[in-house]
Amino acid sequence: MECEQILDKLISLSSKENLEGMSRYGINTNNALGISIPQIRSLAKEIGKNHILALDLWNTKFHETKILASMIGISKMLTSDQMENWVKDFDSWDVCDQTCNNLFGKSPLAYDKSFEWCKRNEEFVKRAGYVLMAVLAVHDKKRKDEDFFRFFPLIYEGSTDDRIYVKKAVNWALRQIGKRNNILNKKAIEVAIDIKKIDSRTAKWIANDALRELQDIKIIQRIKNK
Repeated sequence: MECEQILDKLISLSSKENLEGMSRYGINTNNALGISIPQIRSLAKEIGKNHILALDLWNTKFHETKILASMIGISKMLTSDQMENWVKDFDSWDVCDQTCNNLFGKSPLAYDKSFEWCKRNEEFVKRAGYVLMAVLAVHDKKRKDEDFFRFFPLIYEGSTDDRIYVKKAVNWALRQIGKRNNILNKKAIEVAIDIKKIDSRTAKWIANDALRELQDIKIIQRIKNK
C-alpha cells in the first residue's frame, strides 16, 4: 500500500463526531481527521511494519498519519536524527504518548533521549522525556534498578512545571517506576515525600497523586507478587 492510498483510506474514515470527542479530551485537532485509535491500529496491522512508509506518512503531517507511522515504524531502524525530527512535530499529548509507546520506547536510544528531552523547554518534547521513563519502567524488563534511580533527580526537578501535559507525565514516570519492584517503590515514595515538601501546588499534586497509588495496599502486594 502506497502513502497516497493510505491517506485516501484515512480520509474515508474521517468523522466529525470523533473530532469533537478528541477535542473534549484535550487532543489538538488541527490537521486531524477524526479517526479512532482502534481503526488506526487495524490499518497498521493490515499494512505491517514498514519504516520507509512510516517516514512518508509522518511527513504528511496529519494527526492520524503520525500515529499510524509510530505503529508501523521499526525501532531498530530509528536514528537519533529521526527521533529529534519527529519529537519536534509533537503537537498533542496523544501523538507524543503513542509515538513513545509504540516506537521510541523500544529503541536502544530511548534511555538517553529521556534524559535529553526532559531538560528541554518545549512542552511536548519535555513530556516525551518523562513518558519514555514511564514506558521503560513498564516494558524494559532487563534494565537495572540503578538506571531508574538516575531518573529520580530529574523527576524532582520537573515537579514544579505547572504545564498540564508536563506535570501529568512527571507524575506518570514517578508512579510507573515506583511500581516496578519493591526497591524502586520505596525510593519512589521517598522522592514523592520530598516533592510534597516543595512550595508548589503542582509539586504537591504530583506527590499526593503518586503516593496515593504507590502506598496502596493492593499495589504493594502486586509488586511483592511479581
